[in-house]
Amino acid sequence: MTLKIAFLASDTATAQAARGALVTRYGNCDKEAADVIVALGGDGFMLSVLHGTQELPAPVYGMNRGTIGFLMNEYSESDLQERLAQAEEEVINPLSMQALDADGVTHSELAINEVSLLRAGPQAAKLRIYIDGRLRMQELVCDGALLATPAGSTAYNYSAHGPILPIGADVLALTAMAAFRPRRWRGALVPKSAKVRFEVIDPKKRPVMADADGRSVKDVLHVDIQSAPDIAHRILFDPGHGLEERLIREQFV
Repeated sequence: MTLKIAFLASDTATAQAARGALVTRYGNCDKEAADVIVALGGDGFMLSVLHGTQELPAPVYGMNRGTIGFLMNEYSESDLQERLAQAEEEVINPLSMQALDADGVTHSELAINEVSLLRAGPQAAKLRIYIDGRLRMQELVCDGALLATPAGSTAYNYSAHGPILPIGADVLALTAMAAFRPRRWRGALVPKSAKVRFEVIDPKKRPVMADADGRSVKDVLHVDIQSAPDIAHRILFDPGHGLEERLIREQFV
């Protein structure tokens, strides 16, 4: 069976040239009618495609025309129909973020990789952390903190010295950036079902922004985060190159 493909590309010249070549070779259809959506770009573009197509039935197959391409397959113009037919599917659930800002407005966003809180002024942020309504840390003084999914654990979380999580793990990584008090706090693992709240202490003096996969909210007062199991992102990988293999391989580089 010939699959109907929708090709989406980032704005870079490399990605656009790849899209042109692939469309000429395989044709193109609207993403709403596609059997498979092929995303051409880097990981950032892949995240935007996953967010933008989450209501559609077609899975997303990425080919790397960006920099890192952790969520992408290798780029090749040949045998694409065969590669798509043989691809293995990974299903990941995003995080749901509810962020209340200083104007009293609640912002709702989804994050496939992580939700992060970052200081937005010259002074370190002060955060209070609750897990499932129970106070777990009275005061964390830091440049920021994040909650990462297994799929996102090799991204910002890993750069902040957080743990890499197996793709099937039922835990989330709570990681601090440049923790000052408690000194060098190493973070925590929390159940995937946990409801995490970050409260900003002294937000006028120490402003904090919240970010969900690149969508930011300024001057937050508190941020509630939990997994969204009712939302499933379907990603296709070439056999033997899925997220589980990549997460293991990343730890031995």
